[in-house]
Amino acid sequence: MSVFDNLIIFEMANSHQGSVSHGINIIKEMGKIARKYNVKAAVKLQYRDLDTFIHPEYKERGDVKHIPRFMSTRLSFDQFCELVTAVKDEGMVTISTPFDEEGVKWCVEQGLDIIKIASCSSLDWPLLEAASQTGKPLIISTGGKTISDIDKIYNFFTHRNAEFSLLHCVAEYPAPLERLQLDFIDRMKGRYRNVQIGYSGHEDPDDHTVSMLTVAKGAKIFERHVGLPTETITLNAYSMNPQQADQWVASIVKARSICELKKENTKYISQEEIDSLHSLARGVYAKRKIVKGEALTKDDVFFAMPYQEEQLTSGDFYEGIVVSREYEVNEAIYERKYISDIKSARSVIHDAKGMLFEAGIAVGNQFELELSHHYGISNFRQFGALIINIINREYCKKLIVVLPGQKHPRHYHEIKEESFQLLYGDLEVEIDGQRKQLSPGDMQTVLRGQVHSFSSKNGAIFEEISTTHVRNDSYYEDNNIRNKDPMERKTIIKEW
Repeated sequence: MSVFDNLIIFEMANSHQGSVSHGINIIKEMGKIARKYNVKAAVKLQYRDLDTFIHPEYKERGDVKHIPRFMSTRLSFDQFCELVTAVKDEGMVTISTPFDEEGVKWCVEQGLDIIKIASCSSLDWPLLEAASQTGKPLIISTGGKTISDIDKIYNFFTHRNAEFSLLHCVAEYPAPLERLQLDFIDRMKGRYRNVQIGYSGHEDPDDHTVSMLTVAKGAKIFERHVGLPTETITLNAYSMNPQQADQWVASIVKARSICELKKENTKYISQEEIDSLHSLARGVYAKRKIVKGEALTKDDVFFAMPYQEEQLTSGDFYEGIVVSREYEVNEAIYERKYISDIKSARSVIHDAKGMLFEAGIAVGNQFELELSHHYGISNFRQFGALIINIINREYCKKLIVVLPGQKHPRHYHEIKEESFQLLYGDLEVEIDGQRKQLSPGDMQTVLRGQVHSFSSKNGAIFEEISTTHVRNDSYYEDNNIRNKDPMERKTIIKEW
C-alpha cells in the first residue's frame, strides 16, 4: 500500500501561534481523533528560514500581507524538533511544508516522513528541485494551477523518479462551495493514473458533504487546517476546532464504508442482497405436464413469483433445456443451469469490452476478434486470451485482452518477432523461464524461437506490434494444445 493511501492531514492553523506548548496541545487533540477512528493521520508543520525568506528591507513592515504573522510566530529548529517528537509520540505521520531550500534541509535533518509542497510553491522550480533530491515522498497541492501547469509539475517529478501525489485544491480562504470544482478530481485521476490524487479543502469547517463527495470521487488524501481556540486565540473561517475535525474525520470514515469495494477491483454482493432479489425474482413453472427428456420451449412454461431455492429463474431459462425428470402442471422446474459455449463467449466479450471502456481504449470497427481458447471455451477464463487483430501487412498490430486470473500457455514463433507494450492493468511475461512484471507503459520484445507466456492477476490490455502474422506459426509446449486443429482452439468473430 502507498504511503499516501487514505491519509488524513491535520495542518496547523496560523503556525500554532508560534507557541510550542500550544502546538503540542493541538497535536494531542488530533492524536485522540486519529485513535478514535483508527485512521492513518498526519500533523503538518510549516518551515521557512525568515532570515532569508523575507527581504531584509521588509522584515519590519506591517503593511505587507503575511509578513507580520510570519515574524510573530517564528520558531527555531530545536522548537520544531519538539513538535515533530510530539507528533511521533502520538503515533502519527510527520509532514512539513517547506517554503524555501533551508526548510527542505530541516525536513531531512528531522527525519520527516513526507514533504508537502504548497500551492503557492508548486511552480517554484528551485524549491521543487531541492525537494525531489531528498528522496522523500512528496505531496503537491495544485490550487490556482491550470491543467498545463499540473502537467509540468507531473512531468518534473516523474522525470526525477520521485514518489509523489497531487492534491486538488481551491486556494481561496474560505473557499465558496460553488467554486470547488470537485469533478476536476475525475480528470486528474484519468490524466495522472500512476499517482494518488487527494483533496486539500478550505471550505466551511461545518460542511461535511464536501469531504464525503471527495471520497466518492476517489480522493485518497484529505487535508484541512486545524487549531485549538482558547480565551485569547480565535480560529479563522476555514480552520477546524477539535470537535469539527472529529466530525470531518467521521464523515470521511463513513463515506469510505459506503463507497469502498469489499474486495479488490470487484463488487461485493452479500447473501442478504441475493436473498432480497430472489424474493422478487420470477421462477420457471410448468404450464402443462412435462415428460422426462422433453426439450422445453416458452410455450411449455410460465414465469411467476415466488422463486424457490435452486429453481430456474426467468433469466436462467432458454429454449431447448432438456428436462431430467417429469413435471406436473404448476410445478417449479429444477434443472442444471447449463451455460452454452455461445453464452460463455458472449460473457467473455462483454467483460473484455468493459475493460477496454474502463481503460479508455477505443478500437473502432475495423478489426477481427479472436478468442484463443487452448483448453476449450469452458476453460477460457483460466487459459487463453482475447485477441483483436487490427492490421496484418508487412507489419502487424494487435490488442490483446487478458482477463483477471487468465494465463496464455507457453509457446514460441519461428517466423514472427513481436513486441508488447502494456497499456492497462498488470502483466507477467515469462520468456525462456525468466519472469518479468510489466507496468503500464513497459515494453517487452520476444525474439523468434523464445518460449514465452503471459498472465495477469487483475486483468491487462497490451498492444502487440510484430512482423507479419503467419497462420500455424505458434508452437505450444503442451502437446494437448499442439495436437489440436487450430479451429478447435480458436473462435473468430467478425462483429461483437
